[in-house]
Amino acid sequence: MALHHLGLLLLAVLLPAAAIGADPDAVQDFCVPDPGRGRPVELNLIRSYPCRSPANLTAGDFAFSGVRAAGNFSADTGFAGVSVTPAQFPGLHTLGMSFARADLSAAGGVNPPHYHPRATETALVLAGRVYAGFVDTAGRLFAKVLVEGEVMVFPRGMVHFQLNVGDQPATIYGTFNSENPGIVRIPATVFGSGIRDAVLERAFGLSPEELRRIEKRFGVPKKAELED
Repeated sequence: MALHHLGLLLLAVLLPAAAIGADPDAVQDFCVPDPGRGRPVELNLIRSYPCRSPANLTAGDFAFSGVRAAGNFSADTGFAGVSVTPAQFPGLHTLGMSFARADLSAAGGVNPPHYHPRATETALVLAGRVYAGFVDTAGRLFAKVLVEGEVMVFPRGMVHFQLNVGDQPATIYGTFNSENPGIVRIPATVFGSGIRDAVLERAFGLSPEELRRIEKRFGVPKKAELED
């Protein structure tokens, strides 16, 4: 009897957590949000917006042309990214998905290690040769070179990356199973967020001079506003 009660308790704890961890199920065909006349859609407020009347929608509300061209390339990494969530494409709202275009410059463009805390990603190589992979929680690396037409999946919360290993620019199209996948870029988060120097020097075996050189790539570290 005790084991039966324990099982019920675990279900009571785990099932709500599973529901909270995913985008909410749609209760209608679609919901193009209406933030108000002239106002942009803000992801942190999107669940408070009313839906536009379906009678006033057209095919254009469900089409998007913002990934036809590459975004702005980083001089440091050779990476250009265009992220598309309901903030850019309101027609995605309540559909449980978002997407992105990533471009890597020839011979070495890199999308640095990062992860998405709220979504699994599938990445389709549209052009080029890309060394891509992720690292699981046991520290195992799963990586290979992908060519045009091949797809790789990056499980939710796993650190992953892409590197152009070809002699031509590469383009990747990524999709996410959340309308707000989030992104945490490891280098910028670690060295550009204002973590105390003593922590980084000890954790990575860096001298103060080496740390300063790395931090210069990410600008002046942010002030630790929430530090006690």
